[in-house]
Amino acid sequence: MRSKDGRTTKDGIRIYQEADFVGMHVAGKLAAQILDDIGQHVFPGQTTGEIDRIITNMVDEAGAKSATIGYKGYQHASCISVNHVVCHGIPSDKKLKDGDILNIDVTVIVDGWFGDTSRMFVAGKLPRKAERLIQITHDSLMKGIEAVKPGNTFGDIGHAIQSYVESQRMSVVRDFCGHGLGQVFHAPPNVLHYGRPGTGPRLEEGMFFTIEPMVNLGRAETKILADEWTAVTRDKSLSAQFEHSIGVTADGFDIFTLSPGGKFDTSFR
Repeated sequence: MRSKDGRTTKDGIRIYQEADFVGMHVAGKLAAQILDDIGQHVFPGQTTGEIDRIITNMVDEAGAKSATIGYKGYQHASCISVNHVVCHGIPSDKKLKDGDILNIDVTVIVDGWFGDTSRMFVAGKLPRKAERLIQITHDSLMKGIEAVKPGNTFGDIGHAIQSYVESQRMSVVRDFCGHGLGQVFHAPPNVLHYGRPGTGPRLEEGMFFTIEPMVNLGRAETKILADEWTAVTRDKSLSAQFEHSIGVTADGFDIFTLSPGGKFDTSFR
């Protein structure tokens, strides 16, 4: 039986209704479409600032709102994290070089619903070691998503990601995590990308959250730069990330941020 509207679990996680899935699909599709369309603007010599300007225009033209502009003082419609930047990279006038890899993270608000997604891109020719890192990061996200169904726990999601990544001799970042969302940008639960099976809150139909593993070629440790946003790998090794927004269904999961053009796992190739 579906829960009453607006119920939250003892862990503070909101349970959404069937009709709410529609709003999340609309917001998620727009965020994913923006990432589909931005790929053609990623090339050597391009600046991350110009990529962000184009994204800002895309959001405006769609009649949507950026969730990040003004969020805790942040002034951009995207986070763009290049090479050893783990997350929250600030767009700038710095030009991309051939072989640079970058994560572009976009969150839009459509009719009060938040669509949040990120994926990897490459400027120019993709280095082999970066290609393997990106592929494993993508595959770790999908393994985490496959663990989503009522009765499983958030520890099951984290374990699926961690065990796969570490089996490939890479490391999962522990300093950042996924989060609940819906009609708010960030809410319980924290979705860790590591953990032990059977631990953490139990998944219930109607939960909405992101899964967004960050994977490093080297060690897992990160540090925040003086701008108080940009997180980088301490050992300066390459880092990659993919993110989907997910809803828990009666028998599994619903991905709100699927690429309309089927580009989610091909943008970097």
